[in-house]
Parts: sequence; structure tokens; C-alpha cells
Amino acid sequence: MEVATAREVASGSHAQVDEMRPVDAEGPQASPQREVGGQSRQLQLAMEEHPKIWLPRALRQTYIRKVGETVNLLIPFQGKPKPQATWTHNGCALDASRVSVRNGEQDSILFIREAQRADSGRYQLRVQLGGLEATATIDILVIERPGPPRSIKLVDVWGSNATLEWTPPQDTGNTALLGYTVQKADTKSGLWFTVLEHHHRTSCIVSDLVVGNSYAFRVFAENQCGLSETAAVTADLAHIQKAAAVYKTKGFAQRDFSEAPKFTQPLADCTTITGYDTQLFCCVRASPKPKIIWLKNKIDIQGNPKYRALSHLGVCSLEIRKPGPFDGGIYTCKAINALGEASVDCRVDPNLSLNCMIFCFSSGEL
Repeated sequence: MEVATAREVASGSHAQVDEMRPVDAEGPQASPQREVGGQSRQLQLAMEEHPKIWLPRALRQTYIRKVGETVNLLIPFQGKPKPQATWTHNGCALDASRVSVRNGEQDSILFIREAQRADSGRYQLRVQLGGLEATATIDILVIERPGPPRSIKLVDVWGSNATLEWTPPQDTGNTALLGYTVQKADTKSGLWFTVLEHHHRTSCIVSDLVVGNSYAFRVFAENQCGLSETAAVTADLAHIQKAAAVYKTKGFAQRDFSEAPKFTQPLADCTTITGYDTQLFCCVRASPKPKIIWLKNKIDIQGNPKYRALSHLGVCSLEIRKPGPFDGGIYTCKAINALGEASVDCRVDPNLSLNCMIFCFSSGEL
């Protein structure tokens, strides 16, 4: 028994060829089979070229168009004599009011003037020639912009940051979402600035907000067609308040200048000339102000009119008025306050007057 089988498969499409099985004419019961076999053999002899569809490379993937755009597909095929080409949409016949088809000798054109989302689906081209056929499937996806997120909520505001949450849009535009775009606007200028683009999560944290401003936020959904025409806007404003500055001042620590008396400049020994005033000087440092007492040979001379004691800004002085031979000795300056006392002393030696020295020299006593 002789069997004739033909299968032709185009890249990205498949062609299914029915088998034709001619039967020998031997035997008394083979008359009907001989007739069918004879017809098949005549058809096979008349068919010069088996049906085959040449699907363009661009149509081997999902063919995506936007709503309102034109769909114009030209699918070449082969087959002689001219095969019969038919189209179906999701297994059903095409809607002639929306889709038009023109079949030529070697191609078939599918045309949609203004594509709508309902035109999406699987289109199948079937080319038949006798008992052989080839089929090609084309997936068409008609998309549009998505709807806005259904709701947006300002969750929290702290420092110069704000937390937002929203829910995905109900209509994604017949395709997957690529992300969300988040924008902010302060109430002073009212201008919108993009904070995040292609954000995939349904929550975000907006940082670096200016202290003292109030902000509104909105979120757009985005797919392959672009951003949604409208956006979800927060009902509440985010008030970025200035943190109250709390200054903790340390108590003023009064410096304690109290100290016991201390002489910074002591008394110096000196020799006086009889009849000429002599002054003794010293310097003392103390707080509180000390009491100054002058002594001669350990005897207080404060009330003696022969001596005049002065003290100003720590400088102590004692004036000996017209010292005589008996004014020599040890002079002491004593400073006393609540923290202690200190003293310095010096030796004062009296000397003869100038006239006495001249007289003694002339008389030869010197």
C-alpha cells in the first residue's frame, strides 16, 4: 500500500497536512476505494506547490498596539493553485464591522482601522489547499494608559520625612505596570516636582523636605503606554514643623578670687639722710582687701604722726618725715585678711646730714 504524507512548518507557525492514503484497485470490493484513490492521485498531480505560510519575524512575538492605532498585517503564503485563506479570532469568525480581510494570490491582509482593547487576542490564519492546510497564530495586544491608583494615604510625618501608601489601579491598561511616579508640591509655589520614578512598591518615604513648608503628594501609575492621565492626590498636607530648640544653659560659675595676702614686691633696705623725708614701698596681692599694719622694731607705728602710711590698689607706702638718728631700725609691713596674713621687712640706717658731714670733714674728725 502506498502512503503520501506532506507536512510543512514555517518558523513561528505550524502547518498541518492531512494524510492521503490511496488504495490499490485489486479485489472485487475495492471499487469505491479505487475511485477515492484515483481522485487523490489526480489532486496530488494537479497540486504544484504545497500550502505554506511565511510568518514575518516581527509577528512571532506578541504584536502590541495602542488604542486608536491602526493594525495592518500582511502575511505572505505560498501554494499552487491559489489556496483558500481564512482568519479566526480566539477560535471564532471575525467581526466584519471591525476587521477587514483581503486575500491575494500570495498574501493575506488583516486590517483594523482603530484598534480597541476588545481586538486583543489570538488571531489564526488558515491556508487550505485540497486536503492540505497550514496555520499561523498571531497574538495581538491592544493597550492604553492605566488608571490612577485607587487611593493614597499620608501615613506618617517625622522630621523632614513623610511616608506614603497607596493601592494599585483597578485598570492597568491591559498590560503589566512598569511602576509608579511620585511627585510633591509645596503650598507656597504650587509647583509639582518628581521625587521617584519607576517605583515598584506601593509605599515610599519622601525625604529632604524643607522645614517650615507644607507638602501635598500625588502618585501616577505607569505602563508601556506612559503615565496615567490623572493621579491620586493626598487629602492631607504634610506639615514639616521646625523643631523647638531647647537651650540648656549652664549656671554661671562665679570665679573665686579669694586668696591670702601675698607680697609681690618686698621692702628694700635703705639709708636715710637726716632731715630729708624717706619713703618705703612694697606691693601686696590679696582678696578680700587686706588690712595693712606698719611696725618699727615690732612696735605698731600706725598712730605716730611722724609716719604717714598709704595703701592704694595693692601698693603700700610708708613715709618717714625728716628722719633723725633714732629713726633707724627694722621696719615691717604686715597684710592681714580672713584667709591669712603675710609680712615683709627691711632695714633703715640713718646717716648724718650733709652740713654735719662737711663740718666733720673740715675739723679732721673723719
